Amino acid sequence: MRKLFFFVVFCSISFSLQAQGVLSLQRCRELALENNRQLKVSRMTAEVAENTHKSAKTKYLPRVDGLAGYQHFSREVSILNDKQKSALANLGSNTAGKLGNQIGQNLTSLAQQGIISTQTAQQLGQLLSNIAAPLTQAGNNFGQSINDAFRTNTKNVYAAGIIISQPIYMGGAIQAANDMATIGEEMAQNNLALKQQLILFGVDNAYWLAVSLKRKESLAIQYRDLAKKLDDDVKKMIREGVATRADGLKVDVVVNTADLQISRIQSGVSLAKMTLCELCGIALDGDIQLADEGTADLSPTPLPNYEAHSTAYSSDSTAQKEARPELRLLQNAVDLSEQNTKLVRALYLPHVLLTAGYSVMNPNTFNGFQNKFSDLWNIGITLQVPIWNWGENKYKVRAAKTATSIAQLELEDARKKIDLELEQNRLRLKDANKQLATAHQNMAAADENLRCANVGFKEGVMTVTEVMAAQTAWQTARTAIIDAEIAVKLAQTGVRKAMGEL
Repeated sequence: MRKLFFFVVFCSISFSLQAQGVLSLQRCRELALENNRQLKVSRMTAEVAENTHKSAKTKYLPRVDGLAGYQHFSREVSILNDKQKSALANLGSNTAGKLGNQIGQNLTSLAQQGIISTQTAQQLGQLLSNIAAPLTQAGNNFGQSINDAFRTNTKNVYAAGIIISQPIYMGGAIQAANDMATIGEEMAQNNLALKQQLILFGVDNAYWLAVSLKRKESLAIQYRDLAKKLDDDVKKMIREGVATRADGLKVDVVVNTADLQISRIQSGVSLAKMTLCELCGIALDGDIQLADEGTADLSPTPLPNYEAHSTAYSSDSTAQKEARPELRLLQNAVDLSEQNTKLVRALYLPHVLLTAGYSVMNPNTFNGFQNKFSDLWNIGITLQVPIWNWGENKYKVRAAKTATSIAQLELEDARKKIDLELEQNRLRLKDANKQLATAHQNMAAADENLRCANVGFKEGVMTVTEVMAAQTAWQTARTAIIDAEIAVKLAQTGVRKAMGEL
């Protein structure tokens, strides 16, 4: 009972591991979308565009900036020149001193004329000298105080402030910048969709290539088994003397060629599966199992009626514009160019800006020159109007409009090419379906031909060469079915890509 339990558990685990190792086309697509590095870069680019858009929205809001600074100067600003400073510093000497000297000279002159006595002149001169000295000193001190009052103390300057600015009208530049940021965000998303489409297209092609080679490997093994069976029959006939040695050598060559073909196909299968693993972002493994590699016949995937959709994908159709990421990207380029034209034009329109601020500085001049911090606030409106720039704005606007026309022409050209791509893939799908139907008819004939050849060989009415030719025809017919089925799958993928449905 215990052995039976362990056997059941072992079988369950083995089946689970085997199921995990089988990759369907849908699972390969999911792995590619999850692990592809270029898609991760595109997602990060979309995140950058989103944050850029958010940053552009802040241009509508007021900005607040803080400023602070300190400057040390080797010399301070002087309001008075050196001559004025010297005159003020000697104000007492130049007034009271000169006046005292003049009075003393006058007293001496009066004494010499005999108007007053010499003694009286000396007494008056002494009295005047006693009065003039304090007056002179007081005048000098007063002049020096004026000098000190006019000192600016600007060798060390401290300042700080807050500035607020609010755009009122910028010629439409802010709106154009926001619209450009919105378009940039859409472009990032469309670029991500384009890369996803290209990756899925590559995964589909790699998947069906690997399936095709794997099925051809199985077919080559079947063909080799047929050749070996024929080789055994021919060897028996040689021993019985009803076949020649040459017949045996012909069959040996066919068997060896079949073995070599199997080896080459197996190498191709490993390389194709490793390519698929690389696209899926998983470890390179040439032994992974694909869900469709063991299927006898691949049934076509049902698709919509493309004839009914042909008018929906004309060059002037908005549905096509929405379906293909390439067209959406080109339309984004047109819209971006138009907004760029508006932005260029806005640079040469009047700009109105509301400003306000609060600042403190030391020294300040609000009450003479004071060596202490004092503050003030301000509010105002700034108007900038371009007057003359030698036609620069006209030329730039023309260049921007020409760039828009170029983008529109590229969009129209891409639409025409996508119409052609869709029509080509529809024809490819139609031809592939015809080839598949023809291949099935040929396969029925090849099966009957091989059956008749085997019967005729046993009855001795057909040669070894004819049997080998029938086997080769059977392999060719079966290979044609595999190629036609894969061609149908690839054509269906191409049609989906052309219609933007991949």
